[in-house]
Amino acid sequence: MPKSPVWFDCDTGIDDALALAQLAASPSIDLVGVSTVSGNIDAAQAARNTLDLLALLGRDDVPVAVGSHDPLVGKYAGGAPEVHGGNGIGDVQLARSPREVQTRSGVEELLAAARAHAGELHLIAVGPLTNLAHALVQEPELPSLVKHVTIMGGAVWVPGNLTAHAEANIANDAEAARIVFRAGWPVTLVPLDVTHAHTFDTTAYEALLARDTALHKALAGMLDCYLSFHETRHGVRASALHDPLATMLATGAVEASTVRSTGLVVDTTEEQTRARTLAVEVDALHPVVDVVTEVADPVGPRLLELLLALPGR
Repeated sequence: MPKSPVWFDCDTGIDDALALAQLAASPSIDLVGVSTVSGNIDAAQAARNTLDLLALLGRDDVPVAVGSHDPLVGKYAGGAPEVHGGNGIGDVQLARSPREVQTRSGVEELLAAARAHAGELHLIAVGPLTNLAHALVQEPELPSLVKHVTIMGGAVWVPGNLTAHAEANIANDAEAARIVFRAGWPVTLVPLDVTHAHTFDTTAYEALLARDTALHKALAGMLDCYLSFHETRHGVRASALHDPLATMLATGAVEASTVRSTGLVVDTTEEQTRARTLAVEVDALHPVVDVVTEVADPVGPRLLELLLALPGR
């Protein structure tokens, strides 16, 4: 069977790193490229994190391009060092890959991939949606070129994680999210409604560390930082698998058991509810979005199994 071409748009942080490793472990997809965006860390550092992690994964064939530094409105606010460490990956120091980023921007590379794989490309976005919004403005035909879009973001029927209403990826560029959800392409949204139910804990950390390769020790170090933040914030040493759940659904590693199809409004006006993703009736301005609310499979154990099976370096 031919592999499905996948483009990964991310802000490589810790859960992005776990998601990237999961994509590398998936036999059903061809990871044709990665674009980065400012979110957990700035877009340039996210690209360096991605290049260095891909080297550990033995995937120096995957091009990486730096995307948007600032959101559509305003300036990049500086990331989340309290969650992801100063360098975005838990202050783990990866061996520097000799590779450099593409000369073209992340948006240009994304559009080139969409044209090269017209009607086949699966676009997975797990950071702010700035690159996707720019791509839609530059190429109005993009929705017809992309087969499917999977997005990690939003909090539709549950509270947010950045404010009472807003999830971080949407909050970092609410205007971009508004454009993306209105584009009329097939979208699966993987929001906090489902990601908070699936976690890694100290069992996963200890198993990765015991695997004793440079790759697995690096992933364990990143996870340790992530677990420490969640323990400080919530009193439990367990972290939600936000981005890996999106990639696992997109690649068929797990399946959604409940999906609610709805229109979505992204609040870009009211200060108190800014970046809220509100379910509304489907109409011309609010195309259908398939929102995953339940995954019956045991996501954490399945992800750990996939990561432990990676050869490492």
